[in-house]
Amino acid sequence: MNFRIRAITLDLDDTLWPFAPIGARIERVLDDWLRIHSPRTAARFPIVEMRALREWVFAGHPHLLHDMGALRRLTLEYAFRESGEDLALVQPAYDVFYAERNRVECYPDAIDALARIAARLPVAALSNGNADLVAIGLDRHFAFQLGAREHGAAKPAASIFHTACERLGCAPDEVLHVGDHIEADVLGAARAGLRTAWVHREDAHAQHPHWPHADIVPDLIVPDMAALADRIDAMHAATAPRDSDEPVAEITP
Repeated sequence: MNFRIRAITLDLDDTLWPFAPIGARIERVLDDWLRIHSPRTAARFPIVEMRALREWVFAGHPHLLHDMGALRRLTLEYAFRESGEDLALVQPAYDVFYAERNRVECYPDAIDALARIAARLPVAALSNGNADLVAIGLDRHFAFQLGAREHGAAKPAASIFHTACERLGCAPDEVLHVGDHIEADVLGAARAGLRTAWVHREDAHAQHPHWPHADIVPDLIVPDMAALADRIDAMHAATAPRDSDEPVAEITP
């Protein structure tokens, strides 16, 4: 059965770019910076121990899970305090982290596909992470970016999806949410009433070879963003009134 959409909401991490290499690089660069600017902290919290501290901070502050920046700053604060260091170093250390966090390498298919999709339909970024599309240089493809920190709740909360739909001027069932994460993206968006597309890239097959739920299934399953752009290009139809320039895509699952 076909369905029509008027807009796209799009996850970022592991949908447009892989996050694992970013996370590994952040650890190395921050460790190098600490060795120069805070040797005591570097000695007390080398990469493995800093990672464990970060996980401990994240687990101990679930009320901040919508704000990755706050959790990162809190991790640095714990590290500097524990090593007897000046807390004035928290902000410059965070700046080092954030610069690396926004050095992304998109999947080979992603940028061209994003441009093709954005030429057809308005696209809003909807992310639990703290990537900055302006710093990355991709903001021109998006109507807006809505982050969990800005909204005050993270996916899969229905409210963040509904807020994005309201800003797009669309009903939830007129919006296709696209993302890689089973719970945060597909299940969350479906429960909020949006259409869903699961981006099931090859590097995720080992963990989830197939869609794992029978009660809720994605409207679309695509191997990458290029396949999604192909589907939207193929099914794009002028279904709005002739005197309207409103973009609409009619998609066949």
